[in-house]
Amino acid sequence: MASLPHPIQYQGSKRNLASEILRFLPNKVERLVEPFAGTAAISIAASARHISQFFWINDLNKPLVELLKLIVEKPDEIADSYTHIWYEQQSNVEHYYQVRENFNSTNDPSLFLYLLARCVKGAVRYNSLGLFNQSPDKRRKGTQPEKMRKNIEGVSRLLKGKCIFTSWDYRDVLAEVRKNDFIYIDPPYQGVCGNKDSRYYSGIQFDDFVIALEELNRKEIAFAVSYDGKRGNKTFGNELPLALNLKKIEIEVGRSSQATLLGKEEVTVESLYLSHIANSYTEDLESYINAKAKQLTFLEPNGQFSTAT
Repeated sequence: MASLPHPIQYQGSKRNLASEILRFLPNKVERLVEPFAGTAAISIAASARHISQFFWINDLNKPLVELLKLIVEKPDEIADSYTHIWYEQQSNVEHYYQVRENFNSTNDPSLFLYLLARCVKGAVRYNSLGLFNQSPDKRRKGTQPEKMRKNIEGVSRLLKGKCIFTSWDYRDVLAEVRKNDFIYIDPPYQGVCGNKDSRYYSGIQFDDFVIALEELNRKEIAFAVSYDGKRGNKTFGNELPLALNLKKIEIEVGRSSQATLLGKEEVTVESLYLSHIANSYTEDLESYINAKAKQLTFLEPNGQFSTAT
């Protein structure tokens, strides 16, 4: 897939994995729903590939959803705002802290875009009061305004007029989805990207999540879940129960840059679970394996592992 626009730097985004994940979606979807959209990387990629032309973008982080909505619906306005804030900073790191304080008072999404572009590793961090508290990256000033505008305009071209935006609890979203929808579910506290937003972490219970997936199965709604993963010998998150009748696919992300610096050979792997309905729609898995020359491990419903190479 050609390079896609990405105005929002966001740790835990599936942007770099989107083309791999989309291989396991149907070729055409009436509507793609992301209950934990983050930067909506999967929706952006799906639109570019013409998999779907209708999207429901939801995330409990309301300023993030409002920022996405501005990017899609009012690209010039948000690009102009970012340009103004970016040039105000000059070489003064205190400017970042002033913007951060203003954002925590107002939740203004245009301020949020600058913070995400300038903060360390694009990592969203909140304190116990729910206030954004990530520090600035002192080695860089954030995305250049011209490049940011190009990325904003690119996302707007792909998604404008095709989306609804909400900041609901994921269970409320799943209660409203339709049989012809495809649901891509990426809870932000699982996986191997280190994205732990405390507002989600305390609010999502494993048992509740499993019940929600059981209900999707009962309604025969197709879905895919990015959930657990591993880096070297270290695992992240709980595996989903076999009773859900999901197919687990392990996708090799690459080698950990931090481990490489330390002289270690650690490979990062993300898990993708397909519902039985979704699995019936996907392309031939053998072609995927041969094309990528990667090893995928499938967890079958009976609990036995088989390795395909």
